[in-house]
Amino acid sequence: MDAENWHMNEGKQQILSALGYLVRQRRIGLGISQEELGLRANLDRTYISGVERGVRNPSLTALVSLANGLGISVSLLLEHLEIEANRIQ
Repeated sequence: MDAENWHMNEGKQQILSALGYLVRQRRIGLGISQEELGLRANLDRTYISGVERGVRNPSLTALVSLANGLGISVSLLLEHLEIEANRIQ
């Protein structure tokens, strides 16, 4: 893998990790389990786990479902995404 592709993959991983952190923080703040979030979002608990660990790259429709399950808008869910991604560096 060349340096440009490596950097792009590293940036992607930071974004996914930041998203996972934001989902986890909101879920914990609500006091609900991954299973409960899955039920609310109509997504499997293992999928929620993968998102929170930064190993899943959720589609736009999955992001909408996650946000709905967390009781917030997608824009609010993603509001601090870049800040968290930069913090992960």
